[in-house]
Amino acid sequence: MRKRLAALALAGLFLAGTAGVTSASQAAPADKERAEPVVVGHRGAPGYRPEHTLASYELAYRQGADWVDIDLVPTRDGQLVARHENEIGGTTDVASHPEFADRRTTKVIDGVSLTGWFTEDFTLAELKTLRATERIPDIRPDNTIYDGRWRIVTYQEVLDLTKRLGRELHRTLGTYPEIKHSTYFASIGNPTEPKLVDILNRNGLNRRTAPVVIQSFEVSNLVALSRQVKVPLVQLTSATGAPADFVANGDKRTYADLVTPAGLKEISTYADYLSPEKNQIIPRNADGTLGTPTSLVRDAHDAGLQVVPYTFRNENSFLPANLRSSEDPSAWGDIFAELDAFLATGIDGLFADQPDTALIAVRS
Repeated sequence: MRKRLAALALAGLFLAGTAGVTSASQAAPADKERAEPVVVGHRGAPGYRPEHTLASYELAYRQGADWVDIDLVPTRDGQLVARHENEIGGTTDVASHPEFADRRTTKVIDGVSLTGWFTEDFTLAELKTLRATERIPDIRPDNTIYDGRWRIVTYQEVLDLTKRLGRELHRTLGTYPEIKHSTYFASIGNPTEPKLVDILNRNGLNRRTAPVVIQSFEVSNLVALSRQVKVPLVQLTSATGAPADFVANGDKRTYADLVTPAGLKEISTYADYLSPEKNQIIPRNADGTLGTPTSLVRDAHDAGLQVVPYTFRNENSFLPANLRSSEDPSAWGDIFAELDAFLATGIDGLFADQPDTALIAVRS
């Protein structure tokens, strides 16, 4: 019942956002059958601004998205900041700060060896001296003109932005916080989950109708959170590999096992949404063209889960081979053909780097 009520409440929030309703309590009736698929600004609007900056989030909201996705990692002093990864050498100007040269190190994160600078080795005050940079400059060279314009932001600062813009734009704005590398951060004594729960409680957001949806690629933390928070939860899955907590605990199951009918039924006992890598819904053919849909959307719906795949991007380098406009990896291809194919499968929403494009596809 908790899961069903949360899902219905969130569906109401989606409708409220598009109708200009300013309060979740004024959302459309819960028995509304066909809610418009929700568009989540993936890390804001990184197709136009460096990801996970206030400018990126604000642009996504102003383009019409009611939700933004926020990857959360902790600092040394226990603050949650918005970064795609805890390694920040590729998304900030930290390498140009000689005072932090000795912080460069090598760590193993979820079985992968990484060399660089890590948020957990910096206080928030130290991170605030850094500036954000474009993560994929070869694909998004236009975004590099904004390098150095904006600082790293905390989750609290993003929540403050949603409140301010929500009042200005006269609609409810929400966030999809993603807990990154849960098992790793717990192993070093700096777990993310208690910090996130505390922020929700302090902001009055630990309630069924709050505009918050928590995501994770791991499982055990979502199971635990299902007993601690009232907001909906999202199980993220990948087309390859296994949850890091499964690997750490010797559980042999993979993401492929999670998206079987039995796996989906288990997910539905603690989560409200499934967010699969989009190739799990429509895989690519051997030649890179868009293939035939799997039964995943139908199977997830049968298990009582809503389906919100990731990530849709306009650039050729991310599109199926038959939908690319040229050999230029940064040029835009036929994203509408891809979006239309996925919307036809019955998905309930999607994550997009260019939310304005995705909203046109959803509403046309």
